[in-house]
Amino acid sequence: MSDTSFDYIIIGGGTAGCLLANRLSADASKRVLLIEAGRRDDYHWIHIPVGYLYCIGNPRTDWLYNTEPDAGLNGRQLRYPRGKTLGGCSSINGMIYMRGQARDYDQWAQLTGDANWTWSNCLPAFKQHEDHYKGADGLHGAGGEWRVEKQRLRWDILDAFAQAAQEAGIPHSEDFNRGDNEGVGYFQVNQKNGWRWNTAKAFLRPTCYGRPNFEMWTSAHVQKLLLEQQPDGTQRCTGVLVHDGHELVTATAEGEVLLCAGSIGSPQLLQLSGIGPAALLQRHGIPVLQDLPGVGANLQDHLQIRSVYKVNGVATLNTMASSWLGKAKIGLEYALKRSGPMSMAPSQLGAFTRSTPDRLHPNIEYHVQPLSLDAFGEPLHGFNAFTASVCNLNPTSRGSVQIRSNKPEDAPAIAPNYLSTAEDRQVAADSLRVTRRIVAQPALARFAPQEWKPGTQFESDEELARLAGDIATTIFHPVGTTKMGRDDDPMAVLDSQMRVRGIAGLRVVDAGAMPTITSGNTNSPTLMMAEKAADWVRAAARRPA
Repeated sequence: MSDTSFDYIIIGGGTAGCLLANRLSADASKRVLLIEAGRRDDYHWIHIPVGYLYCIGNPRTDWLYNTEPDAGLNGRQLRYPRGKTLGGCSSINGMIYMRGQARDYDQWAQLTGDANWTWSNCLPAFKQHEDHYKGADGLHGAGGEWRVEKQRLRWDILDAFAQAAQEAGIPHSEDFNRGDNEGVGYFQVNQKNGWRWNTAKAFLRPTCYGRPNFEMWTSAHVQKLLLEQQPDGTQRCTGVLVHDGHELVTATAEGEVLLCAGSIGSPQLLQLSGIGPAALLQRHGIPVLQDLPGVGANLQDHLQIRSVYKVNGVATLNTMASSWLGKAKIGLEYALKRSGPMSMAPSQLGAFTRSTPDRLHPNIEYHVQPLSLDAFGEPLHGFNAFTASVCNLNPTSRGSVQIRSNKPEDAPAIAPNYLSTAEDRQVAADSLRVTRRIVAQPALARFAPQEWKPGTQFESDEELARLAGDIATTIFHPVGTTKMGRDDDPMAVLDSQMRVRGIAGLRVVDAGAMPTITSGNTNSPTLMMAEKAADWVRAAARRPA
């Protein structure tokens, strides 16, 4: 067993961890260790946009989690991908650049009692690392590490869907990232010249790799956090116990430990280390060092309901990729132009609208795709079709992440509890009706769309909610399992600067810190949170002990 000392230890080389490593190692006087359980991001499918098809469900790049059987999904279990490689989920996700709505962050400010989280105070942190293809303006940044580009493709069927959405009263949008994302348009993506742009490329390479004060361990699995009781009786996180693939190694932190293992990994590691609900820890024989009932609670996720429509007279990926000749043409286009289907994000066209007219804000999001399949990872259907997936942006259902044992290698129990509230079931039924209203517009009529799933025979609230449970799946946005909150919130795990309550020297910096889920994809908000955390960590280091 060897001992190694650093100023900062970052657990998890994913979205937040890569940015933190960059920012904290910029101070040459600070020694920074980044620990990643997965391997380096040198797998070629990580970098080809369509390669998510080969990364999700692949033990090389995915933790291979599954949910518990879910009553809201009529007893089904879901595959629950999480990135297990350098870059984390940014190496396997949908590449969609989405901040959410201004109201999300204003709500965080209320829930935490900290005005630092208002939209106006979060916007500078978004812009700080942004490199937007249109350049800088009042709402976007340029020259930062995080590249944002237009997609390098278009589809006739998607253009027709966008026109139909406008005919149904949804305005056109060129940019979903200006605080109010209502509208329909093509998503902006984190790509660079047709390649995936993950956080390892953006924030580690080449910057951190050339810094002598930066060290990185890959294929290294943190077993537990090390805590010591201080003279005043409080606990302090002083380091980590790591299995580096060969032996157990202790690494100590003179400054802070920053837990960035994600909404699943971070609560699991806290619980394994004696920080969490006392009854759960005692059940697994783990000494309770800090009773925090909110660790692993408050799980929120976007559940997408996938409606499939058969169409005629228009090409979709189903038939384009159905022959070797078609596949060869797709491959050649990407090789020559870095465009076409191989440059595709999993979803290309987006729309934000209201499930019913009385909603104050857009509360549902569409991911529209020129393809269809029974389930992710299954073959494309043999007929031309498009999929209009719709999710409730602000679900009221809450789930949990709980360890099954005291062994780090055992995956935790993930119970999202989808559609467990009457409100969520109503939004599900209403959103399917919105989909039907869009598809019934004149712009799509020439393609004779036919609802293949769930089927027009289902019309009542009860039928549609039950059908949503049959066909819905996660869109991979788990958040909230180590939420920030006010001092008087007994379920708050973190204070407003993401410090773990009752434990000095420890922060959780990932999507688990979100009190409520953002109204859109969650990767870029996580980067913004890491940007703020880096500022707070550096400020704390400047204060006298």
